[in-house]
Formats: sequence, C-alpha cells, structure tokens
Amino acid sequence: MTEINVSELKPVGEFGSKAWCEACAAYGVKLLEEGDLPADIAWGFSEIYTHPPARLLADERPLAAYFIMVKDGVISGGDGAPEECRALPGFHVELQWAAICNQSGSKYGREGQRQRSLDEQEMYKAIEEYVGRPNPLEFKKREQAVWPPAVGAALGKGSEEGGGLHNIAATLQAPSPEFADFPTTELGVPVFSSMSDEQKKTFLKMLAVKI
Repeated sequence: MTEINVSELKPVGEFGSKAWCEACAAYGVKLLEEGDLPADIAWGFSEIYTHPPARLLADERPLAAYFIMVKDGVISGGDGAPEECRALPGFHVELQWAAICNQSGSKYGREGQRQRSLDEQEMYKAIEEYVGRPNPLEFKKREQAVWPPAVGAALGKGSEEGGGLHNIAATLQAPSPEFADFPTTELGVPVFSSMSDEQKKTFLKMLAVKI
C-alpha cells in the first residue's frame, strides 16, 4: 500500500478539463484500491459539468465529466460519465460548471464542506431574488446518494489533515480565468450579491440562467 502525498501534487488542468478529470478519476481509483472494500460491492460516482467553457471540450470530448465505479470486483474510472456507471447506486451529479468550479479548488475537511454548502445556498438564494423566480438553475431532484462505509472511508481518508479525494482534486485544479475578478467567500464561492451588475449578467450567462 502506498500513501498519496497531497503536498507533492501539482495542478494538471482546470476544473472539468480532460487532464483534471482523468487525474481525479485515477486517484479515486487508487484510493479505492487501497481501501478495504467488500468483494460484492457495486457502486458508482459521476459528476457531469454542464455549460463549461468551449476550451474544455473537443469533437472527441463532448462532455466535461469524470467517473469512478466498482462493479464485479473491478475498480475503474476515467474521463466521461458512462451509463454503466450512472446506473449503479452511488453519487451522481449533473450541474453547471460555473456553479461549483471556483470553490472546488479550495481544500477543507468536514467543517469546510459545511461552510461551503452554506455559502452556496446564499449564492443560489441571491440569484433567485435577482431573477425573480425559484430554482433559476433548474436543478433536478437528485436520487438519494449512497455512500457505503468502506467507500466513504477510502475516498475520505485523511480529509481532516488535507487528504482524501476532494483535497486531491482541489490540489490538481488550476485556476479558471472567469473567476479572477468576482467577489468570493474565503472558500471561493462567488458572492452574487456583491457583484457589479455587469458581473451578475456575466455569471448568469455562465450558468445558462435566463434573466
């Protein structure tokens, strides 16, 4: 077993880029391989980032996404979000790239995750008030997430000390220029209410929200 030294990792690409997605998946697979998973476990993880900048896509890569899955005793992962993975019980997300890009580059443990969620709720609330309608990002109701204890333990190992898949992914992430001038919280969540009117319009366009 080899421990992943997060302090030695370097950014490989922007959030949602092919290089970043491939690297995140590879480390996720490694963490699961080093975990103590039951032999009969069937579990999938996928994140699809919609409306990403055109530079992150290509003819051979129409989707910004990555996946990890455990099926029939095999742990695999990579760029994309195959239906075979998304059909498995687990954690599957599909949402706007701009909604979570910047803050995903922040490192944190359990308390940081809680604060990030609170900051994001404030952001969504401010957007709702600005456009004057509920759920302007048109979030769909998600299926209940399934986190088998062994999977959670493997992917979250050392998260309070800077390890775990989230902190690995954050370390691998290079900044995206769209967020350079936006006001943000300490954890990088855009503060919509503090944006100029022009910034608000730009951000809403990035989110594919119609005014």
